[in-house]
Amino acid sequence: MLQVLPALNSGGVERGTVEFARELVARGHESWVLSSGGAQVARLEAEGSRHVTLSVHRKSPLSLRRVPALRRLIRELAPDVVHVRSRMPAWLVWLAWRRLPAAGRPALVSTFHSHYSVSRYSAVMARPRRVIAISETVRDYILANYPVAPERISLIPRGVDVAYFRPGAPDPEWLDRLYADFPHLRGKRLILMPGRLSRWKGQETFLRVMQRLIERDPDAHGVILGGAEANKQHYRTELENSALAMGLAPHVTLVGRRDDIVQFYRLAEVVCHLSSKPEPFGRVITEALATGCKVVAFDRGGARESLAPCFPEGLVTPDDVGEVVERIGMLTGTSVRIELPERFHLDHQVAATLAVYQQALADRDGAGEARP
Repeated sequence: MLQVLPALNSGGVERGTVEFARELVARGHESWVLSSGGAQVARLEAEGSRHVTLSVHRKSPLSLRRVPALRRLIRELAPDVVHVRSRMPAWLVWLAWRRLPAAGRPALVSTFHSHYSVSRYSAVMARPRRVIAISETVRDYILANYPVAPERISLIPRGVDVAYFRPGAPDPEWLDRLYADFPHLRGKRLILMPGRLSRWKGQETFLRVMQRLIERDPDAHGVILGGAEANKQHYRTELENSALAMGLAPHVTLVGRRDDIVQFYRLAEVVCHLSSKPEPFGRVITEALATGCKVVAFDRGGARESLAPCFPEGLVTPDDVGEVVERIGMLTGTSVRIELPERFHLDHQVAATLAVYQQALADRDGAGEARP
């Protein structure tokens, strides 16, 4: 199996790719990932997969020069399935794949991880005969905007590794290190805002929430967990300046990108998910719920799909800062019952994806791939 994506740095797609690769290896499959590299390559390889570095991430006509090398690589690896997870790599794979002899072509599978802009550029994700949608909202978006028959789309939510994201107290040694690095967090009720630093992810809304929340709960402390892409580092500075101007410097801490998010989930009183537009899924929601942490999120898109069957008490009117503050206040100090349905478990995602691979292989050996 060969998965292809732009890079292996932070982000839900990247983490999901690495987790899925690990599960492929555990089930006896040969797992390869092709990307331009990144911080998670070491973990990927340590868990038994192999990585090929090729610049497939740049949205530029110059990237077309990679097509011959990619075609040679596919010939050499001879994977049964190539699974594309992003548009630019999908174009390069498609152009390489279509010039291969029909008998030597691997099966193609794509995953729509987002509501991609409707364009010829995005339409490449709909070209494989088998397409995975990560949520109902994404599936409906595909059907509304691309000529894809419903039977070609498989709805497979992104799964949580419940053996790792499980309820429990934070590790005592981890707590000691956290308080050594951030002593002002000791004794506070942490309100956690995880996610990549990006304007639409809602960090500025979170600052407004915290500004009002600390008026009623001085012991509340906001933690923004996540890093920014290389070309968006200025946004972190903007957030820090905004927090300072709003008088929040003592009440909100930006901890950057971390690999210990499960410990933060276990420590937090509430996790916030406040994206300014509908999310395709909302991975942090199911992760937090799996650990037993309460979640407050705007009632729309993938966030609604994830939260409604697990913890509907956490859904609030979209963009209503006051209601977010009220709901956090209601949930603080309460014990709740959270159940994560099996369809949100990683094991379910892996089994369902392997079933799609089998369908794709049957298509290849029968009717062949879909054409644009």
